[in-house]
Amino acid sequence: MVDFANFEKKAGITFINKDLLRQAFVHRSYLNENKWYGHGHNERLEFLGDAVLELVVTDHLYHKFPENNEGDLTAYRSALVNANTCASVATDLGVNDYLLLSKGEAKDTGRARTFILANTLEAIIGSIYLDQGYDIAKKFIVEHILTLVGNVIKDGTWIDSKSLFQEKAQEETGITPSYKTVKETGPDHDKHFTVGVYLNKDLIATGDGQSKQDAEQEAAKKALETKGWA
Repeated sequence: MVDFANFEKKAGITFINKDLLRQAFVHRSYLNENKWYGHGHNERLEFLGDAVLELVVTDHLYHKFPENNEGDLTAYRSALVNANTCASVATDLGVNDYLLLSKGEAKDTGRARTFILANTLEAIIGSIYLDQGYDIAKKFIVEHILTLVGNVIKDGTWIDSKSLFQEKAQEETGITPSYKTVKETGPDHDKHFTVGVYLNKDLIATGDGQSKQDAEQEAAKKALETKGWA
């Protein structure tokens, strides 16, 4: 049986129901190879945690930035709850040490692992919510994610890259960028998209995301760097 003491210490939470925490680390692929395993996968917990995370972050930003408009707040929130941020927080908490993955998924340490880590963090938030309620889940999010607000604003990671690339492209070339999905992977409940951004027929960059919108933002961000317009 896995000992979660180190994780709980880093997370600042001692679970009452350890099975809830254990399930948060179970990727669907693991159960495909280990049908004997006595716990379900983490997708329902992820679904719940995603909603709790969005509510807590939205409420915090609404009160912290009373003078900012809805567009700014939406951009701040996107930067705080996107896959890169959540995966970074998960890594800091040592989530990789506890993940239960198929042999194939375990070998992949690239972009796919980023999404798995981000989804697992949401599942952990869902398990905290079920185990100890909203206030404790909120405390976890405040301590591990909302402390990043200052860096997000300072580093400009909240900026809408897609709008900025369109503005720069029109200024520099007179061309409006277009986006095309070049690849979709994964089952319906866990889609990953690769989107290309084009100027006329020229592919400038590609980006990945769990939605087409996220992938477009990633592609635009890389395109800004490729063109030296960042």
